[in-house]
Amino acid sequence: MSALRASALREWRLLRACPRDAAMLSWVPLLAVALLCWIFSAGQPYGLPIAVWSEDGSSLSRQLVRMLQATPGLSVRAQVLSRAEAQELLQRMEVYGVVHIPPHFARDVQQGGAASVTLLHNAQLSTASSLVQRDVRQVVGTLSAGVQMQAAARRGTPAQVLEVRQEPIRTQLVALFNVSTNYEQFLAATLLPALLHILAMTAGAWSVGRELRDRTLGQWLGRVAPGGAPPQAAPGQGAAALAGRSRPGLAQVLAALLGKLALPLVSLWLCGMAALVYLSQLRGWAVAGSFAWIALGLLLLLAVSLAAGALLAGATLSLRKALSGAGLLSAPAFAFSGVGFPLLAMSGSARTWAEAMPYTHYARLQLEQWQMGAPPLQTLPVVAGLLLATLVLLALATVALLRAWGMPQAWGTR
Repeated sequence: MSALRASALREWRLLRACPRDAAMLSWVPLLAVALLCWIFSAGQPYGLPIAVWSEDGSSLSRQLVRMLQATPGLSVRAQVLSRAEAQELLQRMEVYGVVHIPPHFARDVQQGGAASVTLLHNAQLSTASSLVQRDVRQVVGTLSAGVQMQAAARRGTPAQVLEVRQEPIRTQLVALFNVSTNYEQFLAATLLPALLHILAMTAGAWSVGRELRDRTLGQWLGRVAPGGAPPQAAPGQGAAALAGRSRPGLAQVLAALLGKLALPLVSLWLCGMAALVYLSQLRGWAVAGSFAWIALGLLLLLAVSLAAGALLAGATLSLRKALSGAGLLSAPAFAFSGVGFPLLAMSGSARTWAEAMPYTHYARLQLEQWQMGAPPLQTLPVVAGLLLATLVLLALATVALLRAWGMPQAWGTR
């Protein structure tokens, strides 16, 4: 405990002496999570801009345009007169889609023929494209059903029969979780821990890699050794710098590592909890399961991230390589988590990589507890797995640091 406390106090003094490092563990994460919450505070996209290219001047085509404008998810920003104008608006990304009403649209409908309405949309913008498709399909379907019902009513079909004839087979869709399809609940709540995962792995790599870069690894670990605090290794000293030093034991190095990582762990966890409490309490996204399990899962996610970053620094003996590795491993974690792209639809190798990432399992835990209300026994294997991964990575990082202790000639590498 004395070694852990000494290491934590030393890290506290280092952070106080370097405001930029302290900012990366305090107000910068808070600002980042606040920005994410602000971005998705609208919840659902409304008023997506579209254009209408109408080659039919009938009252029916004007009714379709009015219905498109009245749809909350759409906003008719322009009515173009040619294909060139429609193409220009799409290429400049001023609209997400163009609705084309062909010539003789009303005449074909009145004669009982088939009339088509074409939606030209940018499928590269997947979310906007799918929302525009959904709303345009609903509007055209509503207009088509109304026209058919009016025609059938004029032929004397009873009103009770019309509805059955229009839709003899129905599809009943029941949304069990996130019924309102709100992006704040779906995306913001999962992006926040992904961001903290990146910051935690970077913080672990930076905290240990900084000692190597500044040639203070001996000074840091020497404080927990029986001989006290040795001087830092100077360039060119090599193995002679270790002369007369007492080699710290595994337990002492582990305690020093835990003390160094304790402050980033607490700081980032508090930032994450503040964001989750904001979403669950102030924004009204009630937790269906156990908030305590989510808090514990987030703590373990940050712990395993910090341990992984520390291992990268200890294994590579280079701050630059450790930070590069931390970015390579943590930055794509959200993409492989199964939240954006279905996990079960990934290729075998991609799914193996996804399941090797700790964030994938935490995302599952959060979804199960926040939205699905899963029983704790279903979440327990995820918690146990994150805890086991943390212990293994801490053990490996400890061995790597003990190895680095005996290689002072490698200190100072960037």
